[in-house]
Amino acid sequence: MTSLDKPAAGVDGPGAEAGAPGPTVTDKALMEAFGGVRGMVDTTVPGLVFVLVYTIRRDIHLAAVAALGLSVLLALARLVQRETLKHAFSGVFGVGIGAVFAMMSGDAKNFYLPGMLYTLGLAVAYCLSAMVRFPLIGVLLGPLMRENLSWRTRNPGRLTAYTKATWAWGIVLLAKSAILFPIYFWGDATQLGWVKVALGIPPLLLCVYLTYVFLAKAPPPIDVIAEMEAAEAEEAAEAERKKERDKERERVAGEARTDS
Repeated sequence: MTSLDKPAAGVDGPGAEAGAPGPTVTDKALMEAFGGVRGMVDTTVPGLVFVLVYTIRRDIHLAAVAALGLSVLLALARLVQRETLKHAFSGVFGVGIGAVFAMMSGDAKNFYLPGMLYTLGLAVAYCLSAMVRFPLIGVLLGPLMRENLSWRTRNPGRLTAYTKATWAWGIVLLAKSAILFPIYFWGDATQLGWVKVALGIPPLLLCVYLTYVFLAKAPPPIDVIAEMEAAEAEEAAEAERKKERDKERERVAGEARTDS
């Protein structure tokens, strides 16, 4: 897999030019949006702890408390290191809901049900947004790449790339759901837990990689933030010039009155 930490050779994309945002910008935006390795750890390891503890002790409450406790520790570690907390807190929230479901129902499989439903709903949302040509990956990455929604009306090549990437996310997540839900209904908690852990990181890596490939081949983003900043600077400069002209006219008028 191409490294997300450096641009791959020869994938600057059509229309790339000196100073234009290229693959390295895409890499940074992807890593920021999807959490990177640390985000994957925050969202995957608590589930691994749950299935490990439950496999060994067969105690739903102990397994749930252990998973939730680890999620809280991961969030606190990010807080101490002054890192972004959105992925850690999403992990705590998801693990907390799963723990409540499992303990209230007395069925360890329900620890995974909220996350499975979320994944299925997200997959459907990705597919629907791609169908209506308003791809969610573009909505997510556009602001991070300083193009906002300009790709919808001004950059058709990027609209196509974002649509392909969104389809990729939707299809991969649907495939993941198609594997997990039959195990939820007809398997046991241990089987479901280990399969869910195994399907935690690889599908995400595949989706991020496909997104990288599609965007690396697309035209560079239009930096609408820079355009707005340039327009504001021009307005400020014009206001300053107008102020200087007004001062000059007042000076000339004053000299004319003095001469008369």
